[in-house]
Amino acid sequence: MTPPPTPVHVDVLIIGAGLSGIGAAARLTQEHPQRSYLVLEARAASGGTWDLFRYPGIRSDSDMFTMGYRFRPWRSNQALADGRSILEYVRDTAREYGVDGRIRYRHRVVDADWDSATARWTVTAETPDGPVTFTAGFLWACTGYYDYDEPHRPELHGSERYGGVIVHPQHWPEDLDTTGKRVVVIGSGATAMTLVPSLADAGAAHVTMLQRSPTYVLPRPAVDGFARAVRRWLPERASYVVTRWKNILLALVSYQLSQRAPRLAKRLIRQATAKQLPEGYPVDVHFRPSYDPWDQRLCLVPDGDLFRTIREGTVSVVTDTIESLTETGVRVSSGEELPADVVVTATGFDLKLIGDVVLGVDGEKVDLRGRMTYRALMFGGVPNFAFTIGYTNASWTLKADLVADYVCRVLAHLDRNGYRAVVPVPDATVGPAPFMDFTPGYVLRSQHLLPKQGDREPWRLRQNYLYDVRTIRRSPIDDGVLHFT
Repeated sequence: MTPPPTPVHVDVLIIGAGLSGIGAAARLTQEHPQRSYLVLEARAASGGTWDLFRYPGIRSDSDMFTMGYRFRPWRSNQALADGRSILEYVRDTAREYGVDGRIRYRHRVVDADWDSATARWTVTAETPDGPVTFTAGFLWACTGYYDYDEPHRPELHGSERYGGVIVHPQHWPEDLDTTGKRVVVIGSGATAMTLVPSLADAGAAHVTMLQRSPTYVLPRPAVDGFARAVRRWLPERASYVVTRWKNILLALVSYQLSQRAPRLAKRLIRQATAKQLPEGYPVDVHFRPSYDPWDQRLCLVPDGDLFRTIREGTVSVVTDTIESLTETGVRVSSGEELPADVVVTATGFDLKLIGDVVLGVDGEKVDLRGRMTYRALMFGGVPNFAFTIGYTNASWTLKADLVADYVCRVLAHLDRNGYRAVVPVPDATVGPAPFMDFTPGYVLRSQHLLPKQGDREPWRLRQNYLYDVRTIRRSPIDDGVLHFT
């Protein structure tokens, strides 16, 4: 009988080859060139979100000067970039730092067990050729925070009798042609805001954005004029830093204003929105949410393209709930029927914090719902493990960069002191709180599946980049909460 092959061992094993995973690997290459690592990717290509989504107009809803990596400048003046450009940026980063040669594709991690005696993780990945085992000294989950396989699909009554095409943006068919078609897009989040004007500009007969409730929408120049001007006077890296910090501070001011003076923020947003819409348009019906700004994420539309298509008459907005699908369209609760050859369910996604991975520590399975997160990047009681999750009120990569900095600092601390393992140990006096203090549907639907945060530092999740720069990038590693062995 042939013995099973010896597992491949690396110092650090990264799960996920998207924006976060490639950034994490590049930082390891910079800060710990002596360490071995691999990146396991469930799909057949790198890029994560930016390779998965293929719907028309896919783009960032954060400016690329903050969504780009801190260590590698975004070289275009385009602030809200298209998906293809972002994918190229991520893959170019992987090539530049040699990450592309360390990625193992079609390796879906399903199980990871920590053994304290050997201070190692044993990780099982499913592949087309069967399960493969790896061992690692440190495990780092960069899997994003939603289910890549199945989007959120609410039940649509009457869908069985509908005669048109129903499609979700997460699984957009390559051969779907909407030219000359009437399209109803269900949803009012970033995906809908991107799809609606793109479909209209691509030749759809008419596009209707059907929303249950309004979203805050703000126009933003697609090209950053400040970045273009600064590049004339400063070297590339310096101009990138200046533009990046300008955008960071503007976003922080916007968020703090919304938190501290929500009535003023609502008035300013409404004024900006009304200027973009035709005279007499029912702004308060379709663009006045019931919640305060940043209780849910604001949507930025490049050069106001959504508002432009509304002015041109190729796009309309309907705020109502769905009664049912009919043979030829969508009937809403008011009784109106919206004719549709294509119905797009831009209804969001379901959260999945570390993908399909089941964690175990010394033979006991870890139920993440009972765990508290340390600095929103490690789990209490889980050794030599980190996860990357971005901000909800700013660019994802700002937090991803900070997590990468912190993991590199922790690894350096282990080296300096001869330690093999690090684990956050919860204090019984720290009270639990919901992991995300954020109210969009995808969070509320999944809150019961998520871990907890604490009611005080360092267990509390802050949505403040300046604060996190001070605490995550610069605070002492040996803080009395992390235990080293």
